[in-house]
Amino acid sequence: MSDEIKASVRTIAIAGGTGKEGKGLAYRWAKAGYQLIIGSRQLEKAQAAANDLNQLLKDSSIVTGMVNEDAVKQADLVVLTVPFSAHIPTLQGLKEALKGKILVDVSVPLVPPKVTRVQMPPAGSAALEAKQVLGEDARIVSAFQNISYEHLLNDEEITCDVLVTGTDKEARLIVLKLIADAGMIGWDAGPLENSIVQEGLTSILIGINKQFGIQSAGIQITGVARN
Repeated sequence: MSDEIKASVRTIAIAGGTGKEGKGLAYRWAKAGYQLIIGSRQLEKAQAAANDLNQLLKDSSIVTGMVNEDAVKQADLVVLTVPFSAHIPTLQGLKEALKGKILVDVSVPLVPPKVTRVQMPPAGSAALEAKQVLGEDARIVSAFQNISYEHLLNDEEITCDVLVTGTDKEARLIVLKLIADAGMIGWDAGPLENSIVQEGLTSILIGINKQFGIQSAGIQITGVARN
């Protein structure tokens, strides 16, 4: 399966990827040999973020910047890293471009100012909300909600595990391979309906961060042999 994944996913688009989480994931995958496209509503912001990453990578050809729709059209797989307030509008605008592609939704339903309180949307989770917008045939994977961006761009070891839920097993396996390539440990956490757990954990981890004055509280699965 790993060879098939490498063949099927060469280019990754990160829609709304100009923030720290999007840039951090892009950096990790670019280092692993994938081509990355940073997407934004504004071309200039996307290109600026791509330039920043290329400087870190010391290679001007690995990351490019485009408006979100163009980025999605040119990618084999799409990652969505936008604030929850922009979740539905972004998905609605990209619905046609996303057809036939796996969408990795990193969104968390945080509702300021009470971001330490779990507040799930009527659909049940952000990922299930994405399915409502994109349709029953959409291939959606939910992942990375509990990873602190603090470690991604600094080449630091990431000790937080990644829970992966999704609409189908194959899509989850593809994302698990991308997680391993980014230097993290991922776990198949089952169907997309289970995304309520990993999304809700984010508010709990934010609360722990605040209690202890840290920025990288995370989770690990115990009792299972680790790769």
